[in-house]
Amino acid sequence: MKIEAVCEYNDKGYLIYATNFVGAYVRGATENEALSKFGGEVRAYLRWCGVCELPKDDVQVEIVQRKESPLQICDADSDVLFDAERVPLREAEYERLKLLVLKSARDFRKLYESIPNPDISGRAPRRTFYGAVPRTPHEMYEHTNSVTSYYTGAFGLETENVADIYANRMQALAELETLPDFLSDRVYIAPDGESWTMRKVLRRFIWHDRIHAKAMWRTAVALWGSEIINPFYFV
Repeated sequence: MKIEAVCEYNDKGYLIYATNFVGAYVRGATENEALSKFGGEVRAYLRWCGVCELPKDDVQVEIVQRKESPLQICDADSDVLFDAERVPLREAEYERLKLLVLKSARDFRKLYESIPNPDISGRAPRRTFYGAVPRTPHEMYEHTNSVTSYYTGAFGLETENVADIYANRMQALAELETLPDFLSDRVYIAPDGESWTMRKVLRRFIWHDRIHAKAMWRTAVALWGSEIINPFYFV
């Protein structure tokens, strides 16, 4: 199993993405620590995608792009634009990725709805670059949904988030599809200076869901065990 990876790093950690498994990622204090997690991450990702026969070969990772970042990589603060995300989308490819983006939102909602009490948590309070880290599943759900208008805003669109993450995701994609060149390789510059393309926003939706779904699942499993569903196949 070969993974083409983009490595975003600094002296506080490594955030590495699998470009050929859109939204899959690993993190670690060192590059080797992060890379050692790729086998489990990609196999879980493939199960989530509905692949029944998982590859049994050793994982081979080729880092195709590196970016040293001034951001808080250790807290998953990221702004990298992949070289591979500067390529236009074909319509069929967009539709395939759109289905994954919507599946991710739907599965995130399923996970959340399986939690008996989403307002409690065993996690200790912690602060990071964007303020208090979401502790409860409810806070994680709201945070994950709230970035939607930020993403569309990067493309010059003004959208108001709705409370249901799946409906909000549908709304966001419909707004992005109104752009006359939304399948092109045009690079948009957000108000904060971050560079975006349509490929990047699709990847970011899935990636951001996976980060907070994993935290939500682990938080809930610690309290309710196997009662919590695992649509993303985390371990």
